[in-house]
Amino acid sequence: MNKQLTPEQAVSKIKNGITLMVGGFLANRSALKILELLCHSDVKDLTLIVNDSGFPDSAYGKLLANGQVSRLITSHMGTNPAAIDLMNAGKLEVEFVPQGTLAERIRAAGAGLGGILTPTGLGTLVEKGKEKITIDGKEFLLEKPLHADISLIGASIGDKSGNLIYKGTSQNMNPLMATAADLVIAEVGELVETGSIAPEQVHTPGIFVDFIVD
Repeated sequence: MNKQLTPEQAVSKIKNGITLMVGGFLANRSALKILELLCHSDVKDLTLIVNDSGFPDSAYGKLLANGQVSRLITSHMGTNPAAIDLMNAGKLEVEFVPQGTLAERIRAAGAGLGGILTPTGLGTLVEKGKEKITIDGKEFLLEKPLHADISLIGASIGDKSGNLIYKGTSQNMNPLMATAADLVIAEVGELVETGSIAPEQVHTPGIFVDFIVD
């Protein structure tokens, strides 16, 4: 199967109203080519699951600033004044999730778990509406998995079968998000032939990746 797509073909798979996961930390090793085209498309009403709100002039931050996102699930958004203004105006629904909990909820979806138990958020607004479970006399919040229709992954190197390598901090949320969506599209900095990456170097196996953009 040929997994290669152009950025334009990748964007065509993203439809109004879907749940979209985007890897990256302040857009570090995000799928920048795809996101830039998406920002110039008519796609709207997205639910966006992302580590942070980025910056208003680039990547997923621009997607927020454009008003193309109706619901945001994230750990913080202090770097994007445009997104904050939309939230305060009631035009953007935001669910704040502690960063570690966000990562674990995504991991839980990828692992097929029913959720995770964590004490983080007890006694704060985070616990509102969530089930509490007591184990050995200690209370935990039940945090449910986060799953997406599409994940956009940014990798440093990928082969034509979809095996991926992330260099340095570009690992961030990318490996987790590659396991937690119905459709996974990876944008790579360098595309190599299948077999060029040693098996022990692979961070995300190609079985998780549906399409590759370079």
